Amino acid sequence: MNTQILRRPLPENTEALAALSPLLRRLHGARGAQSIDSAQPRLAHLPSPDLMKGMDAAVALLHSAIMRNAHIRVVGDFDCDGATGCAVLMRGLKMLGARSLSFAVPDRQLHGYGLSPTLVEELAADAPDLILTVDTGIACVAGVAAARAHGMQVIICDHHLPGPTLPAADAIVNPNQPGCTFPSKALAGVGVAFYLLLALRAHLRQQGDTAGDADLSALLDLVAVGTVADVVPLDTTNRALVAAGLRRIRQGRAHPGVRALINAAKRQENTLTPADIGFAVAPRINAAGRLEDMTLGIACLLSDNSLEAEQLAQLLSDINQERRQMQAQMLQDAESLLADTDLANARSRLAISLYQPHWHPGVVGLVASNVKEKLHRPVIAFAPASPDSEELRGSARSISGFHIRDALAWVDAHHPGLISRFGGHAMAAGLSLAREKLHDFAQAFEAAAEILLPPESLQKNILSDGELAAEDFNLATAILLRDGGVWGQHYPEPLFDGEFAVLDWRVLGEKHLKLTLACGMQRLNAIHFGGWDGTPPTTRQHIAYRLTPDDWRGGDAIQLIVVHREPLG
Repeated sequence: MNTQILRRPLPENTEALAALSPLLRRLHGARGAQSIDSAQPRLAHLPSPDLMKGMDAAVALLHSAIMRNAHIRVVGDFDCDGATGCAVLMRGLKMLGARSLSFAVPDRQLHGYGLSPTLVEELAADAPDLILTVDTGIACVAGVAAARAHGMQVIICDHHLPGPTLPAADAIVNPNQPGCTFPSKALAGVGVAFYLLLALRAHLRQQGDTAGDADLSALLDLVAVGTVADVVPLDTTNRALVAAGLRRIRQGRAHPGVRALINAAKRQENTLTPADIGFAVAPRINAAGRLEDMTLGIACLLSDNSLEAEQLAQLLSDINQERRQMQAQMLQDAESLLADTDLANARSRLAISLYQPHWHPGVVGLVASNVKEKLHRPVIAFAPASPDSEELRGSARSISGFHIRDALAWVDAHHPGLISRFGGHAMAAGLSLAREKLHDFAQAFEAAAEILLPPESLQKNILSDGELAAEDFNLATAILLRDGGVWGQHYPEPLFDGEFAVLDWRVLGEKHLKLTLACGMQRLNAIHFGGWDGTPPTTRQHIAYRLTPDDWRGGDAIQLIVVHREPLG
């Protein structure tokens, strides 16, 4: 796979960003920011909840349920977005006056995804009056019908793209549903849940209810964690939410469960970044839904007891370690599958489907993501839905330019009945199909890629912000870069490139490469995670890197996190 380093065009006019340092002005301008409000957005600039379709109906139903002390059952998803969304609704509804609250999360292997008819049958035993979904529901046509047949009201609170048929819920709040004028289509499920609470609070204030005085900003640490974890585009709205949540965390005002997870991940609250959330905090929550029961993750987020939260966070860390070991074995299996079909040829294929009968359905998404990064191709990894099931669950990851949910819709339209269920986003999706149909699906998926995947998307490009001046290799610049914006999906972390002399190198942990580089008269520490391929680095390298504080060494130490390197003649 060829990888090339390209430099972002320099912004033409950054006068509106004059309040920022020249370096931050350049970085935010290159990412499309045209004002301070768009570069570093704040809560005051959030779009109104009134703009979201279905909000009035959902608020009316919730207010009525609260007034009559009806049993509200929050039904979440089994990932970090769903878990944080469930915690936000449980905490927020209690703050807004609800007294009869409970939650449920489907078991990945027993119930499948979302509000399924199987899950509804279990919920019916407790006879909830109102089901409120979060981060799920927009594709649960049969489940919603089953719930309403049992006499339950249903509010869908979701952000996933809808299919051709919407569920017959009592209210649907989803910025991506047809006819919704809400300007941000990138909200995570937890973001939609937070907006629902904002609207309910405004309604209570209009009614003169004292519950309308609730401080919902206390929930923003959870909103930040779920938004970053779901890898949704960090548009202006999401960056405002994440920035506010990070401020609470850095000020030591996070919920006990979030604080415990940060400590278990050996990260620092006062310097926590979106990358720390994505790579260290969120995987611990996700692990519960992948291997065990997401109830554990939600319990940690709902705990108000620091000791209990620490114990739950440690349990989640243990589960996450088990997940890491399982993932490593499954990745070895995937490499064997690709080797058996000729790895070079696999790279020439446009779309890849992988399956092993002993794989775990909760980990296939991580396998798909890893193989996608390695081959730069859309990948779907499959596993049995349960040990004895003939149904397969697939998790898809895509590359820029290939909308994976649209590709699955193409397959479904051209091969009716091949896919049992599917849903998702542009870059990630999930699906189910019969084991006997896997071969036919793999061929149809490849055909979809031949039609829908632009040839230019097959080239992996690394976008750099250009060179850093020699005098910028210092701790002050590293901190400025870390704290100068909310960096993440579609608003990427600052990345630079340049030519360096390699003074020394050694291998760490069998796969990482530790480098000592020279830039002018400066000696710089650098690390390339996963960068050891058995070939010693040449004495001069063209390197794409991130500049960060070196927390391990402390003091004024900095380090370069190498993203890509190429030998120079």
